[in-house]
Amino acid sequence: MTHGQSTPRPRWITDTQPGHSQWYIERFREMAAEGDDLAGEGRFIDAMVRPGSRILDAGCGPGRVGAYLHSVGHDVVGVDVDPALIEAAEQDHPGPRWLVDDLSELDLPARGVDGQFDAIVCAGNVLVFVAPETEARVLSRLAAHLKDDAPLVIGFHTDRHLSLDDFDQAVAQAGLRVDLRLGTWDIRPWTPQSDWAVSVLRKA
Repeated sequence: MTHGQSTPRPRWITDTQPGHSQWYIERFREMAAEGDDLAGEGRFIDAMVRPGSRILDAGCGPGRVGAYLHSVGHDVVGVDVDPALIEAAEQDHPGPRWLVDDLSELDLPARGVDGQFDAIVCAGNVLVFVAPETEARVLSRLAAHLKDDAPLVIGFHTDRHLSLDDFDQAVAQAGLRVDLRLGTWDIRPWTPQSDWAVSVLRKA
């Protein structure tokens, strides 16, 4: 894993080019217009929770996962550090509450969003893009917003900066445990050859 300096910068500052946010927004708008299936992660989460659950989409980007969960009846809050992505979520997917916030400092009650969540989802490589060495802090802040025994589901590509060993260490430091690990969002088993890891975490 690439470590930052004494004041780590988010990885996307160095790993993406100017205009990346708008490119990302337009990419998913085009995929939606072409009829691509963009709801796989949302279906995964929907299968784990009761109808009408309260769900946090952490690192929500332009809102595709949270939008699906809202469409099937869940109470959704989405958070992302990038204002451009939140603006796109508000434009394209009205209904959920979309907020600009830093996951490493997340305090939703201070933003007027009280109560804990029945599930939290981090899809789309969210943990890969947080500042190096803040993974445990991010996971801890998410866990603080999670009901006891509720799932925190994290998916990321394992060949991008963050190894599974480092991730698992951060999980333990945050007071969480790995309840289940899969190799894909469509529920295929994880193996050492898997290039994706989808981890269902719960409080230890």
